[in-house]
Amino acid sequence: MMTMKNKIIALIIIVSSLFSTSCEDNFEPKIYGSLFTTNFPQTESDFESYMMACYIPFSVNWVYNFTGVNQHNFYVPEGGIIRVFDVTSDLSNAWEIGTWGGAWSLLSQANYEDCVYYGRSSNSSVSHFEKVRDITRFTQIIGDIQATDVLTEDKKNALVGEARLLRGLMMYYLMHIYGPVPVIVDPALVGDIEAEESLERPTLEQMTEWITEDFEFAAAHMPNNQPKGRYTADYARFCLMRHCLNEGSYMSGYYDKAIAMYNELKTSGYALFRNGGDDAYANQFKQGNKFNVEVIAAVSVSDAGDGSAANGNFNPLSFYVLPWDVSKYQDEAKTIPSPFYPQGGGWGQCFNVSPEFYDTFDPEDNRASTILTSYVRNDFTVVTRDDIGDLWSGFIINKYPVEVESSFQPTDIPLARWADVLLMYAEAVARKNQTVPTGDALQAVNDVRDRAGLPALIGDAVASYEGFLDALLMERGHELMFEGCRKIDLIRFNKYRQLTAERKGYTPTSQYFPIPDYAVKQAEGYGKTLTQWYERPGFDQDN
Repeated sequence: MMTMKNKIIALIIIVSSLFSTSCEDNFEPKIYGSLFTTNFPQTESDFESYMMACYIPFSVNWVYNFTGVNQHNFYVPEGGIIRVFDVTSDLSNAWEIGTWGGAWSLLSQANYEDCVYYGRSSNSSVSHFEKVRDITRFTQIIGDIQATDVLTEDKKNALVGEARLLRGLMMYYLMHIYGPVPVIVDPALVGDIEAEESLERPTLEQMTEWITEDFEFAAAHMPNNQPKGRYTADYARFCLMRHCLNEGSYMSGYYDKAIAMYNELKTSGYALFRNGGDDAYANQFKQGNKFNVEVIAAVSVSDAGDGSAANGNFNPLSFYVLPWDVSKYQDEAKTIPSPFYPQGGGWGQCFNVSPEFYDTFDPEDNRASTILTSYVRNDFTVVTRDDIGDLWSGFIINKYPVEVESSFQPTDIPLARWADVLLMYAEAVARKNQTVPTGDALQAVNDVRDRAGLPALIGDAVASYEGFLDALLMERGHELMFEGCRKIDLIRFNKYRQLTAERKGYTPTSQYFPIPDYAVKQAEGYGKTLTQWYERPGFDQDN
């Protein structure tokens, strides 16, 4: 049987190959012979490759296998953050036309009752709980890097910072899927049977602090001059800002931390992408504008990406958002390309845009152009809003458009944009002072609106604190749709149940996924109580 470290080492070749093909400033692949704990890692480059294994859950392939079971990567659409945090929110109608059934329909209804039956493997069931074991692996990698005398102190801190950013992100996503989960963050406890059997939820405050400490260390020690596609200190600052904003209502000083991260990020020269006039918002997501001035971090997608780790990250989202019967052409003579040329149809429109959400856009909002409210079928009949419930479940999100004939588009997957930073900054200032922000904080929102072709906020949006928060939540929904953050935003504003029921037509069965039965029973076998369901304080007021 392989030891924990040997299992990690066995993945080094995979992750080296992944990054050598998926990033624009290529990482050189490192091919080793026999790798054992006695001969690897030994050199500075060994330790860098060792740390890079932590990126595996954040790459984009169909699945990865870090602990003996298949897991979805966080950014692959089939089981990643778009399905978990956007499709389960008010953004999307339930997928009920041409559905594959089972978990696909239930999760799109925000129905989590069957999640208790999910197993260790993340297939159609989207079970991410097994990633608590990945965190233990990350913790061991961190400990091994900290313990070596091969690296200079600066290099050691940089690699540990990168690994801690990835561990912090892993904990961040797990906390927002399940609530607080049991994890091991002290390298001295890796392999300690008592610690590994301590399967009980930590408090919300404790898990929040662990995530904060990881992000803070990363922001303080990581470099910014990383190859494109690899994370930076600025991305750590973004993650810390977002995390502190989410948890600031009960953690003292967290809104101040979020504002401090904004002040650090604004010195790096990021700006709203404005090329293309009215089309600027849509243009930023096209392959010709990868890593533009607005991008703080993105998954760098390879032109050769096909779902295998050897060929780099890929982006299959178009196959999840397009109905199977869309035409490549608008006319029977096949002279006018449709928005889906040259790819054609998808797999059944697993993901869609709720018409009720679409109706919240101002008619002048340029961002609404990335939502298609009709399409031409292969038989050249036109499907419209009147056909929702019969021929399709909702509108088409065209934010990441078809640009090549391949099944997989070469468009990068955005993780952090300057527009999000501006909106978070305004919210942090408002929440800290419990009032409508003024000055540059209010201007931050208006700058985002200006790029969308909208005037500055007026009326109720600036007349009261509550009115401003309502306007800001709407702004975030329109700006960041299908970027994997909507459910988290709705929970922070305590409007998840309310708005999802109003726009989706289904009331969420709970705030978070339950922890699967297998883990609850495993904990019972150790004499521990792993609470299956979790709700934040105040969720009962979300009506």
